[in-house]
Amino acid sequence: MEIIQIVGIGLIATILAILLNDQKPQFSFLIALFTGIVIFLFLIGKISSAIQVLERLAVQSNINMVYLETILKIIGIAYIAEFSAQMVKDAGQGAIASKIELAGKILIIVMAIPIITVIIETIIQLLP
Repeated sequence: MEIIQIVGIGLIATILAILLNDQKPQFSFLIALFTGIVIFLFLIGKISSAIQVLERLAVQSNINMVYLETILKIIGIAYIAEFSAQMVKDAGQGAIASKIELAGKILIIVMAIPIITVIIETIIQLLP
């Protein structure tokens, strides 16, 4: 049960961060950042497995790999933007976090344009 390990790491880090927050707030932030990175690294294997399954399904379905790669990049942008925005919020910089979220959303829209174009072209071809 990986979730128990992840929750355990999170709880220990939270307790340490709370204890250090009064005396050394910069260390409290570093603990939060380090914990986020450790949890992410812990999940890399799971992410890799999920990507391999999706790639296998795309090949079996004769789906163009460009579309799958684009969707995976979009998901990656969303997760990275969310993670970094949360870290910046934890550091007390909500305005910068909002800009990171906005940048992530804009990059997602830009990455999605080819897929949206294909969908619209397909719909136009289906209409009489």
